[in-house]
Amino acid sequence: MVDGVIAYIGIGSNLGDPLWQSREALRHLAVSSGIVLQGVSSFYKTEPVINDDIPRKAPDSQEWFVNAVAEIRTALSPRGVLNALQLIEKQMGRTRDFKGAPRIIDLDLLLYGQEVISEGDLTVPHPRLHRRRFVLEPFCEIASYVIHPAFGVSMRGLCERLDDRKAVLKIQN
Repeated sequence: MVDGVIAYIGIGSNLGDPLWQSREALRHLAVSSGIVLQGVSSFYKTEPVINDDIPRKAPDSQEWFVNAVAEIRTALSPRGVLNALQLIEKQMGRTRDFKGAPRIIDLDLLLYGQEVISEGDLTVPHPRLHRRRFVLEPFCEIASYVIHPAFGVSMRGLCERLDDRKAVLKIQN
């Protein structure tokens, strides 16, 4: 058994070949130092969600995403995991032109054990995790029992309470 903390990573892409890029991100994650890939949900084709809390420069219409959630065990700190995710994004060609822009790959640290962290560019649990069907559906597939550390509710419970009605369709392999 590998020592470390269980963490969950959100994976998303809506540019180029999103399914291939999501799989490629998993390959990068699996060979990252200090990270052991424990499990991965199915991939889902998901309707874009417009963030009302983010000033928009992009048109409201975007291509649909491919999303998944990965479970990792890591010896890295939360900041170390964030740095590893950002390195993978950079290696894959992600640019950060503006918030809410379409993206070749997006890797988000959703949970890091049961820690609650708020440090500028690092917020764990992910601040919109509990409001997004495209995150909760794949999360529930691999770990529905995990408790959200800030709310004390399981991922399944959060999913059952969602107002988000955007389409989340499992991709059949």
